[in-house]
Amino acid sequence: MDDVTRAGFVALIGEPNAGKSTLLNRMVGAKVSIVTHKVQTTRARIRGVAMAGASQIVFVDTPGLFRPKRRLDRAMVAAAWTGVADADVVVLLIEAHRGLTGGVEAILASLEEKRAPGQPIMLAINKIDRVPADRLLKLTETMNARFPFDATFMISAEKGRGVDDLKGDLARRMPEHPWLYPEDQIADLPVRMIAAEITREKLTLRLHQEIPYQLTVETESWEQREDGSARIDQVIYVMREGHRGIVLGRKGETAKAVGQAARTELEAFLGHRVHLFLQVKVRPNWLEESERFDAIGLDFRDG
Repeated sequence: MDDVTRAGFVALIGEPNAGKSTLLNRMVGAKVSIVTHKVQTTRARIRGVAMAGASQIVFVDTPGLFRPKRRLDRAMVAAAWTGVADADVVVLLIEAHRGLTGGVEAILASLEEKRAPGQPIMLAINKIDRVPADRLLKLTETMNARFPFDATFMISAEKGRGVDDLKGDLARRMPEHPWLYPEDQIADLPVRMIAAEITREKLTLRLHQEIPYQLTVETESWEQREDGSARIDQVIYVMREGHRGIVLGRKGETAKAVGQAARTELEAFLGHRVHLFLQVKVRPNWLEESERFDAIGLDFRDG
């Protein structure tokens, strides 16, 4: 076995909903990035730490790459490309059943400009259970004719197929370096932000249409109590009074259900009891406030 320790960064990029967060969680072996059926769920760069033998792989789950319209969108896309610039290896994730879309074409064109000299770019074709083998082979040929990938992997991030092979290859590509994090650390994200993201995930799963994209969650205070439990106070910022009513629900039922689901997951994540208190506040211009961007780990100046 390789006695030399290795450590480095791997940027996961792709269109929204390509499966980057699911792959990150699978690689790390724990949930560190929220996953929903809605696109553009990941907002900030989220680092998950995975061990593979003597290698420590720090995965950067980037926001999905798409054509930005708002300041928040622009900051998300800038964060994704910064993740690429800082990475030792880049993995482009595409969906097997969608193939070489216009969005993937745009990412490849930007990669040709932005990749660092000698930076390995790998292709991971995800959701392979959705298409027959002959279509997968054709897609592999098409993609590799379009871009000189260093390696191609066929995976199902959700079911785990092919993920170990990808992880092993990435481990071998990491530069010789002391580990960047303690061996048992799985994420490089403040626990307050993880808590806010868990609540935002529950809101995204329960709310429909545009509302999840027009709200943000912040952890305002965190008090460790003598009995070992924690009191966590969070605020949900929405843009309109009508949205506040929807988030609260009839007699506060929606917010109550969200709070219960978030508390259950937080208790499992933290390993102790949690008392979670949610407030919903109308803040029409939160998308134009630098403090809100700071709280979710984005640079307001990139917007």
